[in-house]
Amino acid sequence: VAGTTASGVPQLFAIDVMTDQQEWIVYAGWPGYPGSVRSVVAQNSDLLVTVADAAGTGERMLQWKLEQGWTERSAPPGRIVEGTGRAVGQGHALYLVAGGPGSSSKLQMMSFHTITGSWASHGEVDATAIRFGVGWKGGVLWAQPDSRGIGTDFVLTELESGKAKPEVLDWAVIAVYLLGMVGIGLYFYRRDAQKSEAEFFLGGRSIPFWAAGISLYVSNASSISYIAVPAKAFSTNWQYLLGNMINAFAIMLVAVWVVPLLRRLDLMSIFHYLETRFHPSIRVLSSALFIVGQLAGRMTIILFLPSLAISAVTGFDIASSILVMGVVTIIYTVMGGMKAVIWTDFLQLFVMFGGTILTLVYIMLSLDGGTAEFLTSAMSESKMTMVDWSFDPTQATVWVLTFVVLFDTVLTFPKDQVLMQRVLSTKSAKQASRSVWVYAIIVLPASIMFYLIGTALYVFYQSHPERMDPSLTIDATFPLFIAAELPVGITGLLIAGIFAASMSTLSSILNSVATVSTVDFYEKIVRNPKPKSSMRFAEIVTVVAGLIGVGLALLLSRYEIESVLDLALELWGLVGGGFAGAYTLGMFTRRSNWQGVIIGVAVSIIVTLFIWSMDILHPFFYLPLSIFVCIVAGYTASWLFPPPGSLEGLTTYKQDTVVRPPVI
Repeated sequence: VAGTTASGVPQLFAIDVMTDQQEWIVYAGWPGYPGSVRSVVAQNSDLLVTVADAAGTGERMLQWKLEQGWTERSAPPGRIVEGTGRAVGQGHALYLVAGGPGSSSKLQMMSFHTITGSWASHGEVDATAIRFGVGWKGGVLWAQPDSRGIGTDFVLTELESGKAKPEVLDWAVIAVYLLGMVGIGLYFYRRDAQKSEAEFFLGGRSIPFWAAGISLYVSNASSISYIAVPAKAFSTNWQYLLGNMINAFAIMLVAVWVVPLLRRLDLMSIFHYLETRFHPSIRVLSSALFIVGQLAGRMTIILFLPSLAISAVTGFDIASSILVMGVVTIIYTVMGGMKAVIWTDFLQLFVMFGGTILTLVYIMLSLDGGTAEFLTSAMSESKMTMVDWSFDPTQATVWVLTFVVLFDTVLTFPKDQVLMQRVLSTKSAKQASRSVWVYAIIVLPASIMFYLIGTALYVFYQSHPERMDPSLTIDATFPLFIAAELPVGITGLLIAGIFAASMSTLSSILNSVATVSTVDFYEKIVRNPKPKSSMRFAEIVTVVAGLIGVGLALLLSRYEIESVLDLALELWGLVGGGFAGAYTLGMFTRRSNWQGVIIGVAVSIIVTLFIWSMDILHPFFYLPLSIFVCIVAGYTASWLFPPPGSLEGLTTYKQDTVVRPPVI
């Protein structure tokens, strides 16, 4: 509640209606003249207040955040009709405005974008003397005198979301891409009809290091990089890019320390290491958690995000989009195995990067001042800020990012079957390390490109606020630009790029889930399984896992999510930390034993869930917290039990460098 006291002092009051003890909290009012409050709108964590002065000659827009207090925003271009403000989408506020730019005596429906600070007109409203108004449905409902002057009419005006339908050429480009992916799967199916497990899961360990390195990047990038990262840069700044810079350095450490050790063991399932180093039960638990996390967490988000965004801006049915990506990916993955996955990744890299580079060039050419305008606007609004030196653990500060990314990359890379399966598919330990170096070289320039897209979109829509769709989510910003602004043909290429970003990761997940399910469960349960039956089981798992991911993506699309990037970080932190600590204890300590690791994993899960329930840390912290707790608790508990047996080839210590015979 915003207003002024009897003495004219501005004040802000808040109450938590979800608590039993409902007490008003008093916050400081806005600075400057008190004025008369015209509207109060809550948009996400922002509170927007418009205030008119006593003389009625001017009006202000003020924004309040709990952490930052009051800031002045762009003044309304006219007089806000009292009570008509309402939030729409994830970044807009809608108002009826009198005396707007170029207006006649009629009112205008206008929107204010909280991110770019721009006002946009959405047309005139045929209204007489409004008695009162209120936000309702997708627009504003107001009361006005009826034609006889003795009664009241209620009028509702809503914004209509436009759909930029792709042209025939765009659909042709998308169709060629999808058919090409199926064709690659069919090629490897016909060429390697009698596949062995090593062929299906690891490409016969014959993948060139450079192809494996490219596949490492593409499979890890996904639609989160293609859509959510530009959206994050559009709405905030480049703080998360610092994490990518640290990530590139951390990947080099992985190439030197971790990859040679694990590649020399010739594993198929990376979780076999936990059985060899500790105990079969740890392998089973970690494998099961990996499958659940990939199906219920990562795969679902990767399918849902692009489908929802494409549907919002093109009108293409969300279910159809999910089904197209899911079914095509299932087909080429089950037919071609790891070779199809890696070589489709290789082509998908060019589709993703080609479309993104064309978008950057197009935006720069569309700005009146070109690159100079882009740099001036971005720098003046601090949109390219990367470093936050504060010590706030709830924000993505430099301390949080450094701590998290080093943990996330160095200590969780070994437990990620999706990534390690590419490393294991190379010819030797030396080739495996080189593949990770290729991955490290690609990460930083690719990340910069996606952040540039987000900032370029900010500058473009700041200059053209009327071209935005207020009803869309922030994550739909890049797809909106693709569908509404780019020339015919390039739009199809960019939509294909969105599909590619998702399908590359999806195919990797399907192949990895099939590998783990077959090697860690089926072949452990079934006595002396025949290679043909194992292959058939892996193919069935690929199809079933894909259908589960499609179903869960459809379910997720029913919920509104402010930032998919933040959701992904939160999910991965909650489900992935404990067993990442187990790998750390196994490779970098000699005293850790299986009893201590079990205790460490259990304690880490309990502590992380408790911190999550209290909501006192940024989601970035969940993963390193879980790993750290597992390491400390697991190593400490290991001293309560006998030391482990032979550690040949299982740690990074020199005395354990004698390599055991290969295991499968």
